[in-house]
Amino acid sequence: MEKTMIKIPLLALRGINVLPDMIIHFDVNRKKSVNALEEAMTNQQLIFLVAQKDAKEDEPLTDNLYKIGTISKIKQLIKLPGNIIRVLVEGLERGEINKFVFEEPFIMTEVENIEKTNYEINEEEKEALLRITFESLEEYSNVNPQYSIETIKNMLGIKDVGKLADSIAANISISLENKQKILGEINPVERLKTTISILKSEIELSRIKKDIQIQVKQKIDKNQKEYFLREQLKVIQSELGDKYGLGEEVEKYTKQLKSLKAPKIVKEKIEKEIGRMKKIPNGSSEGVVVRNYIECLLELPWNKKTKESKDIKGAEEILEKDHYGLKKVKERILEHLAVRKLSSKTDSPILCLVGPPGTGKTSIAKSIAQALNRKYVRISLGGVRDEAEIRGHRRTYIGAMPGRIVNGLKQAGSSNTLMLFDEIDKMSSDFRGDPSSALLEVLDSEQNNKFRDHYIELPVDLSDVLFIATANSIQTIPRPLLDRLELIEVSSYTANEKFHIATNHLIAKQMNKHGLKEGQLKISKNALKTLIDDYTREAGVRNLERRIGEICRKVAKEVLVNDKEYIKITEQNIQKYLGIPLYTFERIADKSQVGVVRGLAWTAVGGDTLSIEVNTMKGTGKFELTGQLGDVMKESAKAGISYIRSKTKELDIDEDFHKNIDIHIHIPEGAVPKDGPSAGITMATAMISALTNKPVKNDVAMTGEITLRGRVLPIGGLKEKLLAAKRAGIKKVLIPKDNTKNISEVDREITNGLEIIYVTNMDEVIEEAIINTN
Repeated sequence: MEKTMIKIPLLALRGINVLPDMIIHFDVNRKKSVNALEEAMTNQQLIFLVAQKDAKEDEPLTDNLYKIGTISKIKQLIKLPGNIIRVLVEGLERGEINKFVFEEPFIMTEVENIEKTNYEINEEEKEALLRITFESLEEYSNVNPQYSIETIKNMLGIKDVGKLADSIAANISISLENKQKILGEINPVERLKTTISILKSEIELSRIKKDIQIQVKQKIDKNQKEYFLREQLKVIQSELGDKYGLGEEVEKYTKQLKSLKAPKIVKEKIEKEIGRMKKIPNGSSEGVVVRNYIECLLELPWNKKTKESKDIKGAEEILEKDHYGLKKVKERILEHLAVRKLSSKTDSPILCLVGPPGTGKTSIAKSIAQALNRKYVRISLGGVRDEAEIRGHRRTYIGAMPGRIVNGLKQAGSSNTLMLFDEIDKMSSDFRGDPSSALLEVLDSEQNNKFRDHYIELPVDLSDVLFIATANSIQTIPRPLLDRLELIEVSSYTANEKFHIATNHLIAKQMNKHGLKEGQLKISKNALKTLIDDYTREAGVRNLERRIGEICRKVAKEVLVNDKEYIKITEQNIQKYLGIPLYTFERIADKSQVGVVRGLAWTAVGGDTLSIEVNTMKGTGKFELTGQLGDVMKESAKAGISYIRSKTKELDIDEDFHKNIDIHIHIPEGAVPKDGPSAGITMATAMISALTNKPVKNDVAMTGEITLRGRVLPIGGLKEKLLAAKRAGIKKVLIPKDNTKNISEVDREITNGLEIIYVTNMDEVIEEAIINTN
């Protein structure tokens, strides 16, 4: 037919395609489709059949229809019950939608006939294509015997490449997308090539499917054989009186049950499971599940307890021997012991030790267990994201097992164990559940006496377990879980504490680890202080221990190679073993400067001093902040500007300074991000110094948040900040008056030699910090 444009009704097909020369029947029920058929019957019985992209759509939009379909002729209509019309159609030729004329009460389209009848192909190429196609069809029929030989033979007789491609697409089982691909190919030669490619792919899939079916059949045959043999074995065992069957295991479990000290409900459950086990054929998969469950229940320490030590002095000695510092933790444990000695009814505390890495949180838990004479179990929660890790899996699943809590009790063999939840702040959640929510029941002393593990399905009493959790930060712990924890802050170690820890614990430990005898390595006091200050910068002592280990390795080599009796590490030769110092602390400035103030900052590895520099220049009132400052710090600087503007008369500053002076605040180091409100008074003091051209005392450091009225608000991390000030050689420190209560928690060794001034407002800060040149 010649290319023409015709207006005909459109009928959307779901899950099927109609190709040219294809005769097919299908049922129609949708209102628009019925209306389209009625219109077609009044107009030469022609209808445009096109497939829907999404078969699930009941009322398809025009966007959900393929552009290319088939102009078809209705051969027969039969009305069936339920407003269903069965229609028989014959595909005539390809058509492409040019435009939609209207969409109600049916879709009327303007369709262009795009069937290509005149195409060029030389006889050699045609013959080659036909041969490849016929070979592929024969191969396809071999792997798909359900297709009749007659159908294949009929297709082998077609010599027109375009019609052959359409015939193959109509007769073999391929996806709608592939059929549409063939329908959409106008060039008959390319159409046949596409069909061959799809056919080859279907042949390969059929082969894989056949291989899988053979493997499955072999497996089923093997399972049937095993089942038959097991049934025979069962009969033989029955004839032998079950001498070599389940009897021995049942007898073993029954004996263990008699001697088990457990609640009545547990014993009844085990007895019931043993009864089930007797009825299950030996070797069946269900038998393995039941056997594992019985063994798990028998291994749990239902009423087994270790005798808890109530010797307060003995416990104190153990804690002091193993750990230096950590006073709050030790005091809380000794308080618990004292209460237990007076009243045995008290609940075990649920403690959470919060502090930087390497400060001994995990290791002190082990010492606490030893001091209390409890078994110790550590459960690492870092990266745990599956609720089943805590509550266990339900027994319906293959490979089900109890959760970590129950496994911990089994491992300890005691129901009054000390259980450590390490890194509780590093749990996460996903589609498998939220483990932190599962811990709510575990860590609630009112509920945990009847904790239910999904695998055990029996109440487990956790009220005698002493739970201790560790975390680096409470920010990521969910609020309901945090509410159940008694928080104990473990602060950074001071340089003096690190010195004692290294002297009393780390050096001896590393010497023993590296095979050095006592006396073969000597580290002077000054060398150890240099090691702490110049080669480590951390809140804990992990890196310090690594550095001591590094020295031990080099000393071990030197002792063997040079045949020396001992090596002494001094302040002068430490670089030989550890290289150049890695860190330097900013020391006190040589002289007082204008616009330069020393602030105090808290970091994850302890405290540090912070130089804040301010420059003023003639300009248009620009205000610039550099040094990677966070939003809170920027807002503090703006609050400082507002305070200065409100006090220009008292400070003897030009009241229009914000219009004709540019202010630039910079905080080194520029590559390190900084944030927090505690630098508020420091930035305000630096700006006042720069605007009044009065220097700030070089031996003064300060910390505090500023308000618009100039009030100084309290800050955190006071111990670390004072330690940093002392290390830098600062003589006077200005801190908020509201922090007076926190000074009692700071060690005397830190405050000795520091003049601590308590300030309530900026007037007091200016009086103490700025040198009055007048």
